Amino acid sequence: MNIYLVDDHAILLDGISQLLSDDPDIHISGRAASAEAALTFLENHTVDLLITDYSLPGIDGMELIRLVKKIMPSIKIIVLSMHDEAVLVNSILKSGVHGYVLKKDSHNELLSAIKAVQNNQIYISQDLQSVIVSGLNETAKQPLLTNREREILVLIAQEYTNKQIASKLLISERTVETHRKNLFRKTGVSSVVGLVNYGYKHQLI
Repeated sequence: MNIYLVDDHAILLDGISQLLSDDPDIHISGRAASAEAALTFLENHTVDLLITDYSLPGIDGMELIRLVKKIMPSIKIIVLSMHDEAVLVNSILKSGVHGYVLKKDSHNELLSAIKAVQNNQIYISQDLQSVIVSGLNETAKQPLLTNREREILVLIAQEYTNKQIASKLLISERTVETHRKNLFRKTGVSSVVGLVNYGYKHQLI
């Protein structure tokens, strides 16, 4: 099985590469630190399985999944992420991925996911299964935005920059950018003005 890895953390890529290199049935075709680099490679090479993070610089994991499926419809995809929010996980699963594994999970769980995908099965981290079921049961009650996303929406409306938001909330700029992307995706708007209007309309600001 030819596998391609995408994550902007070199240490994580090294760890996964080392883990998978011990399996004679697996070949690492390549690795990239960004979606753009991955797309360039995949346009010219055949890969059986893509393992990608959701949070990436530039094009995020969700958009990468969409573009990769256009280039290579038969490719299998496993998302390896730290995000365990029910709304986000369900959204990613609906995009047609074949597995979702949390970064905090053991290496054995990633291997189990790869084996499951090889056998045309869908694999979801055990810790996520209860989260997803709970999310389905509470769909009517669950707010669209998380508390953190609502905090960031308010600061965006106050014209704070990503850097200023990161400083105020004591988080990284990259985390702020991920939350911004989630805000646009969840609300269905494509501009900051649209985002602010959405916030006022739904009394979030």
